[in-house]
Amino acid sequence: MLPTPATSNVPVVIGILALQGAYEAHVRMLDVIGAKHRLVRTAADLQTVDGLIVPGGESTTMLHQLQQEEGLWQALLAFVHQYPCLGTCAGLIVLAQQVQPPQASLGALQVRVQRNAYGRQRESRVTTASTALAGGPIEVVLIRAPRIVAWGADVQILAQCDGDPVLVQQGRVMGCSFHPELGKDTRIHTRLLQACEAVKMSPASGS
Repeated sequence: MLPTPATSNVPVVIGILALQGAYEAHVRMLDVIGAKHRLVRTAADLQTVDGLIVPGGESTTMLHQLQQEEGLWQALLAFVHQYPCLGTCAGLIVLAQQVQPPQASLGALQVRVQRNAYGRQRESRVTTASTALAGGPIEVVLIRAPRIVAWGADVQILAQCDGDPVLVQQGRVMGCSFHPELGKDTRIHTRLLQACEAVKMSPASGS
């Protein structure tokens, strides 16, 4: 059954998939920008939110947990193709259309990603990336990050690091190779909040 968050004058609620991974840092970031949020662990939880963050962590572990929770995988498949979503690091892998090495994914972003392409945990780094977002370069925290190696014509590149896309958007879905929740830059989370607000205000919302 397709999730249908209620449309009203109440503030939007952003869900954070909270089966494992770095979801608590996203909670703190949403608190900073004043966004209401709710942890999502079941299919029923999805029906109470207007957008979703799929956090970093270990993508294969996350997939196992998603598929173990009754009805959650199918509910997510419906949700991510209709409502605003943000996938960070492993969350990008889960949202991608194709993954190398192959694994199941939700197919919400027309990208092919290579898992752990930026090295092991000890090779993680913090750098900056050029971005199409207003406000200048953005801080990039790369931790065993996936690399976007191919993308469709409808995918907009919003930030690049060393020639590689690290932040992309297709329609209402954003994906980034890095962890914006671990820095102080609020632009990506604010962009998600604004997308949720726009959808909720639209007459076609929930259809």
